[in-house]
Amino acid sequence: MARYRERHTVARAKSDHADAMTLANILRVDADHHRPLPDDSELVQAIAVLARAQQDAVWSRQQPANQLRSLLREYFPAALKAFHVKNIGLTSREARTVLQAAPTPGAAVKLTTRRLHALLRASGRQRNLKTWVDRLQALFHEEHLRRLPLVEEALGRQAQALLLQLDAACRAADELAEATSEAFHQHPDAAIITSFPGLADLTGARVLAELGDDRTRFADARALKASRSSWRKGVGVLTYDN
Repeated sequence: MARYRERHTVARAKSDHADAMTLANILRVDADHHRPLPDDSELVQAIAVLARAQQDAVWSRQQPANQLRSLLREYFPAALKAFHVKNIGLTSREARTVLQAAPTPGAAVKLTTRRLHALLRASGRQRNLKTWVDRLQALFHEEHLRRLPLVEEALGRQAQALLLQLDAACRAADELAEATSEAFHQHPDAAIITSFPGLADLTGARVLAELGDDRTRFADARALKASRSSWRKGVGVLTYDN
């Protein structure tokens, strides 16, 4: 825009009227040098909204999770060890349910086998319940340095407050993920995109959101390949540079 403006004036003063005239002249004189905006379908535009909102929700979820992890490290390290399992972290339903019921080492020690079993079931876990119960009880009964009782109770209250924030963020991310997957499966390109190795519903929806479904957007396969893709480390979101 700035280069086009210099055709008519060298002044750097901003003028809405002059900019509007410049934009109009770009379309009138040099339209053949520019591509029109992609004409994506309404469904793809909706998928883009949901996919980007879900990714933002995942990023937002990480802040209370990091705060909770830092807090537990101060007074309840057994909880960090208990939920430091592959695909199971502090953002999991198991961790949130158990820690909300027992936010302190003293409360965790008092959890009976039956109570732990019920909490895990309430979190949605159905497999390996006995293994999980035995493991949690063993970790919660290990010897650790403890804070003073009143201090420990206060830290537990703080943890419960963070758990409420984390639970809300996790629910938002899960609901948006479900809505994204539902919309994505309505698109005819969903089966093609998910046939590629490593692309599931959410990642496939993000790819579709960024590429769109306007078949005229890319002249050929080479033009599509030129739209370089790169993964942001640790978050799994695709960005494209034309």
